[in-house]
Amino acid sequence: MNKQQLAAKIWASANKMRSKIEANEYKDYILGFIFYKYLSEQEEKYFYAQGATKEDLPALTEEDAEILGMMRNNLGYFIGYKDLFSTWLNLGHDFSVDNVLTALSAFDRLVDDSHSKVFDGIFNTLQTGISKLGNSTASQTKAVSDLIHLIDEISMDGKQDYDVLGYIYEYLISQFASNAGKKAGEFYTPHEVSLLMSEIVADHLSQRSNIEIYDPTSGSGSLLINIGKTAAKHGVPAESIKYYAQELVQATYNLTRMNLIMRGIRVDNIETRNDDTLARDWPWFDEKDPDGTYEPLFVDAVVSNPPYSQNWNPDGKETDPRFASYGIAPKSKADYAFLLHCLFHLKPDGVMTIILPHGVLFRGDQEGVIRRNLVEHRNIEAIIGLPANIFYGTGIPTIIMVLRKPQTGDDGSILIVDASKGFEKDGKNNKLRSSDIKRIVDVVRTRQYVEKFARVVSIDEVRANDYNLNIPRYVDSSEDPETWDIYATMFGGVPTAELDKLNAYWDVLPGLREHLFNESSRTAALAVGDVAEAIASHASVQAYQRTCADAFDGFDAYLYDELIDEPSLVHIASEEERIADDVFERLSTVPLVDKYVAYQALDDQWEGIAADLETIQSEGFGAVRQVDQNMVTKKKGDTEVEEQDKNDPWKGHVLPFDLVQKCLLADELAAVNAMGDRLNQIAGSYSELIAELDDEDLESAPFMKDGGEEFDFKALPAALEVELGALDTELDALLAYRKLVDGKRPLQEQLGFIAAHPEVAWDAMKPARDGSYAKRAVKARINEVRARVSVPEGSLAEALEKALALNVEEAQLKKNEKAARMELIEHTRTAIENVTDEQAFELLHRKWVTPLVERLQQLPGEVVGALVKRVQALCDKYATTLPDLDCQIRETERELCDMLGDLTGNENDMAGIRELQKLLMGDFDA
Repeated sequence: MNKQQLAAKIWASANKMRSKIEANEYKDYILGFIFYKYLSEQEEKYFYAQGATKEDLPALTEEDAEILGMMRNNLGYFIGYKDLFSTWLNLGHDFSVDNVLTALSAFDRLVDDSHSKVFDGIFNTLQTGISKLGNSTASQTKAVSDLIHLIDEISMDGKQDYDVLGYIYEYLISQFASNAGKKAGEFYTPHEVSLLMSEIVADHLSQRSNIEIYDPTSGSGSLLINIGKTAAKHGVPAESIKYYAQELVQATYNLTRMNLIMRGIRVDNIETRNDDTLARDWPWFDEKDPDGTYEPLFVDAVVSNPPYSQNWNPDGKETDPRFASYGIAPKSKADYAFLLHCLFHLKPDGVMTIILPHGVLFRGDQEGVIRRNLVEHRNIEAIIGLPANIFYGTGIPTIIMVLRKPQTGDDGSILIVDASKGFEKDGKNNKLRSSDIKRIVDVVRTRQYVEKFARVVSIDEVRANDYNLNIPRYVDSSEDPETWDIYATMFGGVPTAELDKLNAYWDVLPGLREHLFNESSRTAALAVGDVAEAIASHASVQAYQRTCADAFDGFDAYLYDELIDEPSLVHIASEEERIADDVFERLSTVPLVDKYVAYQALDDQWEGIAADLETIQSEGFGAVRQVDQNMVTKKKGDTEVEEQDKNDPWKGHVLPFDLVQKCLLADELAAVNAMGDRLNQIAGSYSELIAELDDEDLESAPFMKDGGEEFDFKALPAALEVELGALDTELDALLAYRKLVDGKRPLQEQLGFIAAHPEVAWDAMKPARDGSYAKRAVKARINEVRARVSVPEGSLAEALEKALALNVEEAQLKKNEKAARMELIEHTRTAIENVTDEQAFELLHRKWVTPLVERLQQLPGEVVGALVKRVQALCDKYATTLPDLDCQIRETERELCDMLGDLTGNENDMAGIRELQKLLMGDFDA
């Protein structure tokens, strides 16, 4: 189940429960049951790993001391067979909410002492909240049953490319934004912001043998999880990362623990605390033995996304070592209190990142004092301004501040980054792209100046600005204002000063400027007729594009060696950065191409590559030969059921059907596509025929529908017969006689009609004994006569005849196309299941490598295209001078005056018109 499918199911379930619970409480139920399912599945997997089978599951009882001890010693908890999530599902109609309440109570009782700090009370929110799901046991049972069946569809095998619990939490907060995420001070850190912070921290901690990381406002735990993953990617052993988390809200604190455990982090590497971070600091101690275990907590990295500008109690904090050297944050804004708390817990060589509201950079009074002390103590390493509307539930402008303990030789300079312009829209919110994250991380690491993006600011400059760190004071990321050259506006030509703004292009493309323009001292005249063609054909541009192509010479083969030659050996976590380094190295000799655009192209492709590699590495290379049922959800009555798609029943586990068809079944695919093309042509032919008809009568015509927009093919044959009958008297009479036969009119009426219509060749048909003619005989004669009728070109009869013929062709073609398509699907399935290793490697190459190589090859063309647009825009801007406009206005005024002179009216009207003519012509003295 992908994110979109998961979101749709969760939202539908939440809507069902709206009458029972508060919208923002729903997440506590679904997340709790997801975690319980995870623990149940982990126990079953461990049991099977010891040699047990599914038939042995009923042996999981606490009465069996050996099994109980084995599970508690190795997992830290025990869930009996009757309490397993899978058992609940198997109970069917015998399931009751009491099964859940009994199981949760037993879980608390059977947690091993060594894991009590991680598991104690972890299901409290779920246990106490179940009573809200209904007024009776039956209604509670129905609500819980619906939830566990929904959760049964959510995969939690760790193969998802997203944090399942974190995503659900984020999604529900975004949907219930009016009260969720604010009511209890909960703020979810969007995944992309979390990744940005993780990359900054992990780069600082790379290659350390073990690290400790701490989040004092842990929320869902996503920040800690992402930093751990990223640090492991940078060479820190995953099992050597210790996680400390503190969270005030109990339900969210439980979520922190759930999420850390579900991500496979060892329990002895998790230390969590449910408490007020600012009121009760964390010099770590075992609460059972505080005096004997007291140990101040200092860690390698602290990350935090605290609630913004929250009230707090600063009373008695003057001597608190966290704040004593810096100052006390104001009572109404705890932002700097959280920051100083994080900073205090850093080791001397540690690093911290914290998300704060933009106001901390310039607000005065107590915050100004703290800011000055942070600057003077050389704690602030970088300030990163984020895009607006990047967080759910708040539109407050935010920043990331990167801080460290004072370092020897540190000059106190601060890197200011304005990253507010780099994002993509994601519904109502903005979202950082991978290239945006990479651009920020790189500039934080190198501390290089980047125009309109980043600048290192000296401590003296900060002092001169009275410690105001507002980003626009140091980095101006605004667009340059549009300017107009007065001389060029009056006399024409493109100002050479504006052409100079394109020097980045002219320096790389020698001779191009001279080829495009004839320049004087102030302006330049366009010397070519077609700007785009002149630029594209110029020798320097073609040489530039060859240079770009040469830079990526061998890149295809490099990717094949890296990814496809031995896919089972690819280190997925670090491979993307290896390839990115290679791309950046190749682009180092290619000017004008933005390497971060190239990085985005790589990352867009990498998501699919990484998922395929994970599949191959976990399931074996045989996974490329696997074909799965393509399941779709359909509504039947009031319930949704999952069934195999009838029109598209199969999908490749790794290899897409369309790719296999293009590569291995090209002729068959072309034949099916040709049928589809012909069907499209027929649809177009209908439109052409309708366009040729007389519009006046179409809306009411009996052979049309939808207000004259489409043919009504059920009514078309009768309408055609009417038109043909008007062209042939015998045919017209035969059609009339057929109506008598169809209507079973009396014999005498039929015989009278025969006698009255000698124009019909009655002797060409065999009569019945009573002298009438059977329907079959009449039909045969109608067809004979129709065949001889000459239809006039351009007549309505011709159009209707063509439409009917196309309809017959269309009906048969649709039938043939469907049969051919289903046959192609089956052949594709067989082809995948029998693909050779060589074919599989080539298909993976086409899926992974070819799209990326093709996208990178487009980048030089986009550079040239951008130059064409800018040059053309300059030429268009000054194409018409102000005198030209004045002449056009005067000419228009003269034309209007002439038209006014043709008007007639009474004396007052004409006096007014004459005055208007004077005004238009500027003849005020006349």
